[in-house]
Amino acid sequence: MNTLRAKLAVLIAVVIVSVVSGSTGVLMYLFNPPDEQQAIAPMAEQVALLKQVVRVAPTLVTIQQEPAGGEVAADLTAWLRVALKDRGISRSVVVSRKNDLPLLSIPVDQGWIVTQIPDLPPQGGLFNLLLMWHSLIALGSLAVALFFANRMVKPLVVLERAIESVGPDALLPELPMVGPAEVRVTAQALNSLSSRLKVAMDSRMRLVAAAGHDLRTPITRMRLRAEFVEDDDDRAMWLKDIDELDRIADSAILLVREESGKSPPEPLRLDMLVSELVEELRKLSYDVTLTRSTAGVVRANRTGLSRAFRNLIINAATYGKRARVAVESAPSEVIVVIADDGPGIPPDMIGQVFEPFFRADRARAKHFDGAGLGLTIANEIVQRAGGSITIENGPLRGLLQTVKLPAEHMEPSAPN
Repeated sequence: MNTLRAKLAVLIAVVIVSVVSGSTGVLMYLFNPPDEQQAIAPMAEQVALLKQVVRVAPTLVTIQQEPAGGEVAADLTAWLRVALKDRGISRSVVVSRKNDLPLLSIPVDQGWIVTQIPDLPPQGGLFNLLLMWHSLIALGSLAVALFFANRMVKPLVVLERAIESVGPDALLPELPMVGPAEVRVTAQALNSLSSRLKVAMDSRMRLVAAAGHDLRTPITRMRLRAEFVEDDDDRAMWLKDIDELDRIADSAILLVREESGKSPPEPLRLDMLVSELVEELRKLSYDVTLTRSTAGVVRANRTGLSRAFRNLIINAATYGKRARVAVESAPSEVIVVIADDGPGIPPDMIGQVFEPFFRADRARAKHFDGAGLGLTIANEIVQRAGGSITIENGPLRGLLQTVKLPAEHMEPSAPN
C-alpha cells in the first residue's frame, strides 16, 4: 500500500465504486422497485381471481390432482398465506420452483390449480441483489484501476529500471523508445541526459589528462634548476617536492586511463593473483602476510586488478605498519580482506577515503611517498569489475579493507 501504484489503484477504484453506488442509490430511490413481500399482493389478487373463475366457469381452468413439484419457497408460501388470510381467503397455497420456473399451486374442491407466476425477486430481496451488483462493480473497478495505475506510473518504472542498470562507468544505458507516449518521452529524456553526462565526463577526463601531461614540462625544468642549488639541504627539499609533483601527475594520468580503459575482462584465479602480489611486495621489504587463501575465480582485467590490490596492500603496509591478507571464496562472490595495525581513520572522515588526494593525517602523510590517489584508482578498478570495496576501522585497531568481487563459475573442461 506504500507504493504509488497501489495508492493510485485504490483511489481510482474507490472513485468508480462511489460513483456507481451513488447513482444506483438515486435510481433505487426514484423507481422504488418492489421487494419479495411487496410482490405478494398481486399474487394474492391472482388467487382470489382464480377462485371466482372456478366458481363461475370451472371449465375455463385446468385442474390437476397433485400440486406442482419442485423446491418449495417456504418464505413466499408463508407470506402469501398471510396475505390471503387478510383478505378472508383461507387457502393452503404453495409457491414452488420447478425446472427453474416459479409455480403457484392453489387447492380447490376438485384438486389443484397450477399456474405459472412472474419471476420473483431473488431470495434475500434487493439487499442481496445490490450486494452482488456492488461486488461485480468492485472487481471490475479494481481491474480498471490497476490498468490505469500501471500506465500512469510506467514512466517512473522506466526511470527506476534505468537507475538500477547504471554500469560501473556511471552512465545510463540507452533505453528503447517504445510504448505509450509518456514512456517514449521519458526514455528520450534519459537518453539525452546520458549523452550529455558522457560528454561531460569525457571532457573532465581529457582536462585531467591534459593537466597531468602538461605538468611534466615545468616539472622537468624545475628539476634541472634544482640541480644547480648550491645548498645540499635546500636542493634535497626541492627535489623531494618535485618528486611529489611528478607522482601526482603520473597518478592523475593513471586514474584517467583506468576510467577510460576498455581492456576486456578475463577469468582470473584471484587467490593466485593475490599470492603473487604478496610475494612480490615481501621481496620489496613490505611487511605483508597471506593468512588464508581459498581458490576463487573472478572476471576482470588482470593488469587493472593487480594494480588495485597492489595499491590496497601497500596502503595497509605503509600507513598501517603491516598487512595481513585473507582470500575467502563463497558461492556467489570472492572476498579479500586486508587488515593492518595502524591508527585507523577518524569515523567522521571514513566516508571520504575514496576521494582523490584524501589524507586522514596530513602531517603524518608527509613522511610517506604517494599522491593520495591509490584508493581512488583501486575503487575505480574494482567497481569496473562489478565489485565493491568497503573500508572500516577494525574492532581493536587498524583498518579493514574488504573487497568483494562476483565469482566466475568456470565450466568443467571435457576430458581428452
